[in-house]
Amino acid sequence: MPILVRDNYWILETEHTAYACGVGAQGLPEHVYWGARLPFAGDYPAIAQTGDWASFSGAAHMLPAEYPAYAGPSYTEPCLKLTNADGVRDTVLRFAGATVSDGATPELRVTLRDADYPLTVTLGYRVHEAHDLIERWAEIANMGDAPVTLERAWSALWHLPWGGEYRLSHLFGRWFEEWQIRREVLQPGVKVKESRRITTSHTANPWFALDRGAAGEEQGEVWFGVLAWSGNWKLAAEVTEYGATRVGIGLNDWDFAWRLNPGETFTTPASIAGYTVDGFGAASRTLHDYARTRLPHGKTLHPVLYNSWEAVFFDVNEASQMAVAERAAQMGVELFVMDDGWFHGRTVDNAGLGDWWPDEVKFPNGIKPLIARVNALGMDFGLWLEPEMVNPDSELYRAHPDWVIHFPTRARSEMRNQLILNLGRADVQEYLIDLLDRLLGEHNITFIKWDMNRNVSEPGWPDAPGDARELWVRYVEGVYHVWSTLAQRHPQVLWQSCSGGG
Repeated sequence: MPILVRDNYWILETEHTAYACGVGAQGLPEHVYWGARLPFAGDYPAIAQTGDWASFSGAAHMLPAEYPAYAGPSYTEPCLKLTNADGVRDTVLRFAGATVSDGATPELRVTLRDADYPLTVTLGYRVHEAHDLIERWAEIANMGDAPVTLERAWSALWHLPWGGEYRLSHLFGRWFEEWQIRREVLQPGVKVKESRRITTSHTANPWFALDRGAAGEEQGEVWFGVLAWSGNWKLAAEVTEYGATRVGIGLNDWDFAWRLNPGETFTTPASIAGYTVDGFGAASRTLHDYARTRLPHGKTLHPVLYNSWEAVFFDVNEASQMAVAERAAQMGVELFVMDDGWFHGRTVDNAGLGDWWPDEVKFPNGIKPLIARVNALGMDFGLWLEPEMVNPDSELYRAHPDWVIHFPTRARSEMRNQLILNLGRADVQEYLIDLLDRLLGEHNITFIKWDMNRNVSEPGWPDAPGDARELWVRYVEGVYHVWSTLAQRHPQVLWQSCSGGG
């Protein structure tokens, strides 16, 4: 059985790895083990007895807590920080129970309860046995009659085996040079990687790998993980003054707040992590294999694709696209993708975004004749979109200037001559769903390139239903809602997520 239980001590086993935690003397789940799977349940270590190493660092500070909240004399990075309605800003959690469920992906749920306030935190653990991965998340529930304000709600804290130096591998970059790897030995203190751009960004990535300094591509112990999220995120790799190493990962708490009303539950994104003795290459392949099982069309052999952008830029019309398609077919291309410039009012980059129907001048007969010709040449047809964006010079913006992310008293920064639609709004989501549903329903389109070409500025939401700082989460959840709805209605479409070329 992938989850072994003994007296509030849990062992989560995959085919080759194991993760163990249990309730310690402080009444909280503590990390115990993360590494290779051991032969017998009795081989896993017992919960350590945490003492006071110095008068300035008590037991709470030393505790290898699975999900530490800001409380008491603890000065390491917490996973949870909130303010109660009466202004009390700490959260004193205690173990309240646990359940285990079987199935294709066995699940452990550990419930914690605040000692003095009607608040519960449920820690979720899911075992992906065949992939050697553990998935973690948290659910924060307000069981009282007054609102609570969340200020940090991370997904997980991953503890490394105690002792010795660890080397952190992380990714950085910029436009056109994304995902450059850097490796550095962690020093006492906190190393932070993050995005504040409303996307995961070109500059960093919510991924980490840790080794003891000697791992290579095909050999050596590596502990690794990711955050399953497409917006602002933060990763904090911390080495305490006593040599404990851990990585916290989750939603970025910068400019974040969430009003948790009575009876509501906030669920964090998932963090997925694993361990291998076969180096960084095995860590990468493990995540790749897992992703292929979760993504739509993940195991589909992708077609040979031709994209029209570099050939014509904005000089898009029926004749130019048919000519390019003829050349593409001669090269053996299987999927022809018409890029930017095809939609209403789009002759340059300062107009048209938001008006997702064929331009009446460039395509007086619509795009059905072009699609028919592409199909006759033996190719499928795909289309470029940037639905999260709008140009001020567009029918959409003239009708709904309030739909963009903005502060009402500030000028709106028109980076790349465009603004960002607030997909946290239900009306914006429904507009895009209806418009794109018609586009896909009326045309034989099998591929969508969904682009996102600017970062956020003036992150305001004047008529937000809760705290305006909920924008960072509600926006991404809105994008997910649009994606999932369209994917369910049009399962034949292959979706490519693009972000400024990265």
